[in-house]
Amino acid sequence: MRRVSRIAVAGVATAVLAVTVSACGSSSTSSSSDSSDKNLGLALAYDVGGKGDQSFNDAATAGLEKADKEFGYKSAAVEPQDGESDADKTQRLETLAKQGYNPVIGVGFAYAPAVKEVAAKFPKTTFGIVDDNSFQAKNVANLVFHEEQASYLAGVAAAKATKSNVVGFIGGVDVPLIHKFEAGFKQGVADTKKGVTVKSQYLTETAAEGGFSSPDKGESAADGQIDAGADVIYAAAGLSGQGVIKAASAHKVWAIGVDSDQYKQDALAKYKASILTSAMKNVEGAVYGLAKSVHDDKPETGEIRGSLANGGVSLSDSNPTFANDKAIQDAVNKAEEGIKNGTITVKTS
Repeated sequence: MRRVSRIAVAGVATAVLAVTVSACGSSSTSSSSDSSDKNLGLALAYDVGGKGDQSFNDAATAGLEKADKEFGYKSAAVEPQDGESDADKTQRLETLAKQGYNPVIGVGFAYAPAVKEVAAKFPKTTFGIVDDNSFQAKNVANLVFHEEQASYLAGVAAAKATKSNVVGFIGGVDVPLIHKFEAGFKQGVADTKKGVTVKSQYLTETAAEGGFSSPDKGESAADGQIDAGADVIYAAAGLSGQGVIKAASAHKVWAIGVDSDQYKQDALAKYKASILTSAMKNVEGAVYGLAKSVHDDKPETGEIRGSLANGGVSLSDSNPTFANDKAIQDAVNKAEEGIKNGTITVKTS
């Protein structure tokens, strides 16, 4: 799915921001130093899929909106461009920092090189990077999660819900982060019900090929897994997961959502009866928390990792079918307690 570059602004961003960010591939003659002491608010640089993915990026947007409402910010959220380079991402973050946004958050591991480079140029600005802890810096918060823990619970739910004893996992892109989702899911299934087959596939090898941003790819993959007998499918695929949910609804099987509570997403309302549950990670809370720490003049830095124990990851119970199924609930609750008390160690690969 082709996305065009646009700037989504919560509140009112300056015209200068709109001009300079749209030219994110151009060079800058401005000095690389922190701008005025006045903080315009936080800035998000979206990952592939952008705003409206009903998942990862929208969770970050919810955190931005909460911070705006509470602190009176006029924050900015900037869409990715097709085929952009690390240099484009670097220019985008530099522009936001120069305009006076703080913190500046790269939403997704693809921003790691850009955040590392720009944070060194703007030592008075706090930067955040979601889903990456490959480096540390004094003014960078690494907002990461135990995705495998929530995925384990999704596997428990899938194993209890399946009637065909075949379930599916669809990853957006074949990268280590998504391997964590797959590993946790497979372990949860295996620990809960012997003899259940897990069919796994990845939509693309790289994000540039659209693995996180192509609902049609997700739908096609889900159709194939359903034809092969899967009656529960868990997708960790960003915007592409919408296609998985659509296919599950069409075939009257279960889908398990990811990152946000997809049962509650307006854009997925007509399919929600097929969304058994969602393996969530609290990107909203992480974004809001970093913004609050800067607002309180106590900026968070270093690794900040969400887990079942601290509420950073969880399994949703919005679907009454899931919430009222005692067998599923008992199994999920038992597994969650085991992870929290250490009697269950969830694999990450």
